[in-house]
Amino acid sequence: MFRIKSVLICLLSFSILMITACDTGESQKQKLSMAQNLVPHDQKIAEIYQRTCRNCHTVIATGAPLVGDKSAWSELIDQSGKSGLVDNVINGKGGMPPFGLCMECDMDDFSKLIDFMAQQ
Repeated sequence: MFRIKSVLICLLSFSILMITACDTGESQKQKLSMAQNLVPHDQKIAEIYQRTCRNCHTVIATGAPLVGDKSAWSELIDQSGKSGLVDNVINGKGGMPPFGLCMECDMDDFSKLIDFMAQQ
């Protein structure tokens, strides 16, 4: 009897572990919905974002990190640092053109846009 209980407890524990391990957090659909609905509070940054960044950072197919995807943005910030991300915006990277199509933006604008998209 003790042996059966031990086996059942092990199976139950394993099942719970597997179910928990399969939870990957927010689904792509949830992330996309959040990305498409977030808007910066700062009026100037909101205008720039709507005209430039939003075109790619709310579309999964572009490969750009989605607005509000804290995991993706944290990884990028860990890899390059925030100043590295600003450099990527200025110089362009992958499918992102130089200056992210915001030729009038300054370093502070880019920094605020990154903060907003990373939700920091």
